[in-house]
Amino acid sequence: MQAEPHITMLDEIFLIIVFLALAFIFRWAFQTLPNERWQIIGCLPYRRLSDGRWQGWNLTWYGFFNAAAVVFAVCMFLILTGSLSTPLIASLLILTLLFATCLPAAKMMAFLIENKQNTFTVGGASFIGILAAPCIVALTNVTAGKWLGFNITPIIALAAMSVAYILGEGIGRLACISFGCCYGKPLADCSLLINKIFQRHNFIFSGKTKKIAYAHELDGREVIPIQAMTAVIYSLTGLVGCYLFLKGFTTAAFVLTLTVTQLWRALFEFLRADYRGEGKISGYQIMASIACLYGLFIAYIFNETPVGTPDLALGFAAIWNPAVLIFLLALWITTFFYLGKSRVTTSLIEIHVLREKI
Repeated sequence: MQAEPHITMLDEIFLIIVFLALAFIFRWAFQTLPNERWQIIGCLPYRRLSDGRWQGWNLTWYGFFNAAAVVFAVCMFLILTGSLSTPLIASLLILTLLFATCLPAAKMMAFLIENKQNTFTVGGASFIGILAAPCIVALTNVTAGKWLGFNITPIIALAAMSVAYILGEGIGRLACISFGCCYGKPLADCSLLINKIFQRHNFIFSGKTKKIAYAHELDGREVIPIQAMTAVIYSLTGLVGCYLFLKGFTTAAFVLTLTVTQLWRALFEFLRADYRGEGKISGYQIMASIACLYGLFIAYIFNETPVGTPDLALGFAAIWNPAVLIFLLALWITTFFYLGKSRVTTSLIEIHVLREKI
């Protein structure tokens, strides 16, 4: 008779653990990552030069944190869908199609809006992902679902995607802090009210290879900590959305997480100093507004009460699988090298023998 209270509290215990872990990580990251030391994680020599030195590829903390964010988001998606006994093959197929759509879009949309070939945009990728998600779920149902005998309730998959995405992007903002991109306006150029709000809590970036330095020469100046604000808002909203999902309110979880991400994206663009395209209203703000309206329409169309109550223990069982763990490791490595190999910096490496150590 004493086991049931423990089971009913599993959702709350899990979310509290995630909250405390994120609070600890964010506290460290906000204090540490603006420093120059936390941009480049390592260098790989790939071409020998005539003077004996090597030209190197720079591997960045941007890639590390983005890879961690992607893996965390995937874990959350698998846990949430698994909690409602969604077949693992169905969840993995949806993820594969989603990544195949969004990863190229991250670069393509940045080129279309900012006319930059070596930049990635989460905003553009998420916009394409939101538009494509219902089609991906439907395609999975009529192909693999028909062959293997399963049918995914669209609102369950969409809500799990949205909750996982907002939690993943919350962690992904740490990548922007480490690289010095997506930065806020300098406090000196803002109103007295903005200065008062961020007088104690702001970012000061150091390092000439950070984007904030080479793009706008704002290193060493107090700027609005827009990345930290986004990380906190997204993570808290994601935890609330996760709780709603686990309690059976899947449509509410989808609407909450989707609207917060898109409305916040449309709003915080006004507080950013980095280039986001021409015009007072950027293409990303327009896309965010469209995505918000589209999401509300999708929620209305696919609103459905799930059959059964989510069981978090089933969700944990879904990812505690050797094949899934190998998949997650491969995903981390792929994402790290795809997003982490710097295209805008290089390095010169000198390798020599320490004679005194022989």
